[in-house]
Amino acid sequence: MWLWLTLLVLVLDRLSKYLVATHLGLDETLVLLPVFNLTLLHNSGAAWSFLASASGWQRWLFMALALLVSAGIIVWLRFLPRGRHRWRAAALALVLGGALGNAMDRIWYGYVIDFIQVHYHGWYYPAFNVADSAITVGAAMLILEGLFPRRPQQTPPG
Repeated sequence: MWLWLTLLVLVLDRLSKYLVATHLGLDETLVLLPVFNLTLLHNSGAAWSFLASASGWQRWLFMALALLVSAGIIVWLRFLPRGRHRWRAAALALVLGGALGNAMDRIWYGYVIDFIQVHYHGWYYPAFNVADSAITVGAAMLILEGLFPRRPQQTPPG
């Protein structure tokens, strides 16, 4: 039921990466706001370019992890009771869409296309993309659900 959200993330991720990759050269920056740029970067590592300087084995590791996690999320979504746990299902669908979007990059190119760059007075947050954003929002939703669980509804007597 929630795979439409996964598909939406995938479409937005693929489209945004395509547009940036066809309009900007590698390391080229387009300033949009004083704190926001589009900068085409290729990340062969994981988050924040972790292991980016490794010899190439990390591509296969991160791709396998993404596909394994994706399979697990699909199973988890399949066994969620229908009509219940909407928050959890939406969170999982976001993470799934992001994981698949970045896995597709690794399969096709050997790296992930990053382009969203936020900065302030010389401080730059590592570049990211739509898939990374979906993973972050989905993970935050799962954490919030864990911190603030909903109480089971009581049926009124009688």
